[in-house]
Amino acid sequence: MEIFYALFLGFLQGATEFLPVSSSGHLFLAEHFFQVEAASLTFDVVLHLATLAAILAYFRRDLANLLLAFFGNYGPERGPQERKIAFYICYATVPAVVVGLLWGEQFETIFRSPLLVAFSLSAAGLMLWWAEKRGARQRSFSSLGFWDTMIIGCAQALALIPGVSRSGSTITAGLFLGLNRVAAARFSFLLSAPVICGAASYKLVKLFTGPGLDSGQYLFYGLGFLSSAISGYAFISLLMRFVQTHSLAVFAYYRFFLTALVLSALALGY
Repeated sequence: MEIFYALFLGFLQGATEFLPVSSSGHLFLAEHFFQVEAASLTFDVVLHLATLAAILAYFRRDLANLLLAFFGNYGPERGPQERKIAFYICYATVPAVVVGLLWGEQFETIFRSPLLVAFSLSAAGLMLWWAEKRGARQRSFSSLGFWDTMIIGCAQALALIPGVSRSGSTITAGLFLGLNRVAAARFSFLLSAPVICGAASYKLVKLFTGPGLDSGQYLFYGLGFLSSAISGYAFISLLMRFVQTHSLAVFAYYRFFLTALVLSALALGY
């Protein structure tokens, strides 16, 4: 049973972390309606590290070039643009860090209600649907400016609310700014790397200043890590191919459907 639990939670985290459907919302609903035990702090850290590994693996060349450009080691052609994007990612990360440190725990506590998660799912879904309908989708990745990235960074901070979705909020903001789907998704994923790394580091500090690791659970942690990393990589790849030719409105419709299911279950007394 523990093996299935590790594989299931790992898969759910990896899939919903990168699709614009909210990993925190899905995990909370799974806990509430299916009595899925909440992940321990250690397992939560493991899953964050797994999704970070998925991002680093898929965007390894982009991130390596951005890192080199950040420290001034770049070529004459693409280098200046990559250096600019590297700094933009740093600036755009600040809002989520500030909001997370000041109010992160309050957001997680206040919104731990299936009704509020359902509201967040549908509200964010409506914004995604509207962005798909109204966004010009004519701007490329290279057209990103400072204020574009700061707006996307502020949108990322909203993802602390369960049900909103980090990728969903940042892609939605990008679409409203006129980016095409590929550019919006690419910047969203690149922006996720420092945030996921920061969240994992913060929880690691809490872990080692608290209960510490349970040495008898290495197989459990390892299976969860592999499941999350593999599913995360697969769904990043899937979404990057999907946005080349398809509308993201399908994820908004999924959110509306899930909201209807949650409201129906609550009305029936579950």
